[in-house]
Amino acid sequence: MGNTLREIAEQLQASPKKVQLIYAFNGVGKTRLSREFKELIDPTIEGEEDTDTKIFYYSAFTEDLFYWDNDLDFDADRKLKIQPNGFTKWVIQDQGQDQNIIANFQHYTSDKLTPRFNADSSEVSFSLERGDNTSLDNLKISKGEESNFIWSIFYSLIEQVVGVLNEPEVDERETDKFNQLKYVFIDDPVTSLDENHLIELAVNLAQLINSSYFTSREGVKFIITTHNALFYNVLFNELNLANKQGSYMLIKNEDGSFELTEKRGDSNKSFSYHLHLKKTIEEAIKVKAIEKYHFMLLRNLYEKTANFLDYPKWSELLPEDNREGYYKRIIQFTSHSTLSNDTVAEPTEPEKQTVKLLLEHLNTKFWQEIENNDTEN
Repeated sequence: MGNTLREIAEQLQASPKKVQLIYAFNGVGKTRLSREFKELIDPTIEGEEDTDTKIFYYSAFTEDLFYWDNDLDFDADRKLKIQPNGFTKWVIQDQGQDQNIIANFQHYTSDKLTPRFNADSSEVSFSLERGDNTSLDNLKISKGEESNFIWSIFYSLIEQVVGVLNEPEVDERETDKFNQLKYVFIDDPVTSLDENHLIELAVNLAQLINSSYFTSREGVKFIITTHNALFYNVLFNELNLANKQGSYMLIKNEDGSFELTEKRGDSNKSFSYHLHLKKTIEEAIKVKAIEKYHFMLLRNLYEKTANFLDYPKWSELLPEDNREGYYKRIIQFTSHSTLSNDTVAEPTEPEKQTVKLLLEHLNTKFWQEIENNDTEN
C-alpha cells in the first residue's frame, strides 16, 4: 500500500534538503501534489499575500489566471486578461516588478516584443516593433510566448525574494514581506516552450536557486516537479543533485496510491543532457540558425567538461591561440541582465562561426579523449 498525496506532501515538508526535484509522467498528480503541499504549509485564502506568507507556488492554476479577449467583433484590440486575484496585483504593483517582468520576458523571446500593463494590472497588451520605426499593436502572442510571460511574472518575484533574503541582517532588508517565506514550489513551468528556451530557463532557474542563502537548514527550500525529461535533467546537473541527492520519481499505483522513489546515480543517466545540448548546437550550425542562447549552451558544455576533467576554470579548455578573445565573446552572450536596455546584440556571422569552431575544438581535443579512455576502461 502506497501513500496519499497528502502523505507525500508531508514527506517533502519533513526533508531538510534545500532542493527536491521530482519527475513524474503527465496525469500522475504533480499539480494536485502542489496544491496539497500549499494547503499543508499555508492553508490561507488564495491570493492573500502578506507578511505571514510561507509559500509561493507556480502551477497550472497560475496559468489559469490568464485568458484572452480576442475582440471578436473587430479583431483589432486583443488583450491578455488577468482573473481578479491578489497575487499578480501584489507582484506587479505592490512589489513594482513590472519592468523586471518585461525584461525577463524579452530575454526569452525578443526585445522587440513588448508587454504593457493597464493601470490596475488587470490586462496586458502586446506590441511588436518593426524595422521602420512602426509597430504592430494589440497582438495575440503564441502559446509559448504566453507561457513565457506568465513564468516571467513568477520568476521576477523569486529573483526579488532571493535578493532580499540573501541580506543576512533582517533589519537591513528592503522589505519585510518575505521574512516568513519557507518554500517555493514550482510545477512544470515549461508548457509549450521549445527545447532551446527550456534549457535556458532551467539553467537560469538553477543559477538563481544556487545563489540563494541556505545554511544549517535555514533559508528558503525549493520543490520542483516536471514531466519533461530534458528540463529534469538540466536541473539535475545544474543543481549538482548527483552529489547532494534530492531527486525523485513520483509514481501512481494501480490502487490510486502514490510512491515517491529517490533516484540515485546511474538511474538518472537515461536523461541524456550533454548529448542533447551538443545535438541542439549542431542542428543550429547545420541550418545556420545560431542565436544568443547557443553561446549559453556552449558555455555549459565547456563547464561540464572542465568539471569532469578537473580543470579549475572552463576557460582553460578554450583554444590557446586566442583564449582570452574566445572567453570574452562567450561571456558577452551568456551574462544575464535584468535590465531591458542592457540587451546584447544578435551575434554576427563571424561570431556564429566561433560557436562552430569551439564546438569542434571541444569535440576533437577533449570528448574523443574521454570516449577513448572510457572504451579502454
